Amino acid sequence: MIRISLMAAGLALALAGAPMAAEKPVLNVYTYDSFASDWGPGPKVEKAFEAICDCDLKFTTAGDGAALLARVQLEGKRSRADVVLGLDTSLTARAAESGLFAPHGITPENLAVPGGWNDPLFLPFDWGYFAFVYDKNKLKTVPRSFKELAAAPDSLKIVIEDPRSSTPGLGLLLWVKAAYGDKAPEIWKGLAPHILTVTKGWSEAYGMFLKGEADMVLSYTTSPAYHLIAENDDSKAAAIFDEGHYMQIEVAGKMATAPHPDLADKFLKFMMSEKFQSLIPTTNWMYPAVQLKDGLPRRFAAPIPADKALILSPERAQAVRDAALAEWQSALSQ
Repeated sequence: MIRISLMAAGLALALAGAPMAAEKPVLNVYTYDSFASDWGPGPKVEKAFEAICDCDLKFTTAGDGAALLARVQLEGKRSRADVVLGLDTSLTARAAESGLFAPHGITPENLAVPGGWNDPLFLPFDWGYFAFVYDKNKLKTVPRSFKELAAAPDSLKIVIEDPRSSTPGLGLLLWVKAAYGDKAPEIWKGLAPHILTVTKGWSEAYGMFLKGEADMVLSYTTSPAYHLIAENDDSKAAAIFDEGHYMQIEVAGKMATAPHPDLADKFLKFMMSEKFQSLIPTTNWMYPAVQLKDGLPRRFAAPIPADKALILSPERAQAVRDAALAEWQSALSQ
């Protein structure tokens, strides 16, 4: 028994003196719910990046894009985020003014973003066009403009997202504003009776649509591609509006207080690579930010023609945001 005790004591001393295995650093990426979901890009991005970074990639979700910015603004310099992935150009001017983001120092190559890209703080990872999605088997008379949607019977119901917490919701405000300018309040007055509810984010809105609770949902022109490719279901379609469609460019940026700035830089470079970008079409169901070697999937939706694309500069989007939000709130409160 004494010998065993001595052996145990010796082993304990040996273990105490042995160097501990270094823990891998944790790269914390804030993103929106659907990106990090089981069916989104998150799990595959995590696996691919961890294979080259010698780190642990952790996604922290905060609802939708606008909620991401609100969270890091609330946390300020105390934020533990290294990278924020999921803002868009409707938010980048406000994000830049916060002083929370650092220059990325990357010159993107082989970009596929319409109009090119030149922003020292944010890099694009995908882009697409907002649209109202419907079920072809259920909705037979499809509105082809905001005016037709407003004039439709009140029984036609749509689900939209809240512009204060959701980038699609804010995109809808800017879409109406870009198409109608000072006449936007009239459009919202006509749309108000059709709005079944306003959700905090895209996932909740789209889920309600799929359950049959609404005739149309604010989503993307590429959303039907998911049902076609992943489910072999051609019943969903995007209503193409005569006014054109507002373009969303989604971006990521490095936090100025990133606990792991070198890993954050490495992640942003990886984000612009073929490995990451090739995941976008069939996991995030958007257009990739760079040109893919093999092109888009065969059954993926074609982009909107250039003369039908609408977008405001980040500065202009910020300048009209408050007025557009007030118009929306006024119409929905009546």
